[in-house]
Amino acid sequence: MPGKKTEQKREPFSPGMRAAAEKILALLKKRYPTPHAHLNAASPWQLLTATVLSAQCTDERVNMVTPALFTRWPTVEAMALADQAEIETYIRSTGFYRNKAKHLLAAARRVRDVYAGRVPDSMRDLLTLPGVARKTASVVLFCAYGINEGLAVDTHVGRIAFRLGLASSRNPLKTEQELMDLFLREEWGNLNHRLVWFGRQICRARAPACPECEMVPFCNKNGLPT
Repeated sequence: MPGKKTEQKREPFSPGMRAAAEKILALLKKRYPTPHAHLNAASPWQLLTATVLSAQCTDERVNMVTPALFTRWPTVEAMALADQAEIETYIRSTGFYRNKAKHLLAAARRVRDVYAGRVPDSMRDLLTLPGVARKTASVVLFCAYGINEGLAVDTHVGRIAFRLGLASSRNPLKTEQELMDLFLREEWGNLNHRLVWFGRQICRARAPACPECEMVPFCNKNGLPT
């Protein structure tokens, strides 16, 4: 497409690329010294629920919906006994509410029946839950259990990684792998938080605030008009 930089095959990371990654991380840490989760939740189950609801929906909207939802069904066991149609009425404004309600009900029943009511703390087991893919699993593992087993790549993380040249592809799985290879494991969860905030406030999908961005001098601007 005219005006767009095309994706290129990534060669093995050079010392220069790793140095750039370290510089980007340092700048993100300076801008966001105390990263934190964006979804409000008081338990691993509530976090899993909120993260499932956040697909194709803003965190702000999810945080508006979940207080009533969690009051009505505060635990896995309560949700497992819910009526799907009633769940739908609580989450309608998050979009795709029928599929989300079906997944939440099935996930609650599986957590109750297979994992004794405790949301599992491994990627392998989380991925067996209906409606849970790697992004959701990575968020739950880090934010609920402090485990860095994956790096959640949402639209913000994927966009920024590609723009800065940290990722060679817009494919979330490839981007996740490249970021995990570039950054130390202990940084993965907080890197996600920092990139999400950066994507919302500065490196927006449309009209990025480049004049306010400390990364402009070395940003590849991949995917932006030249």
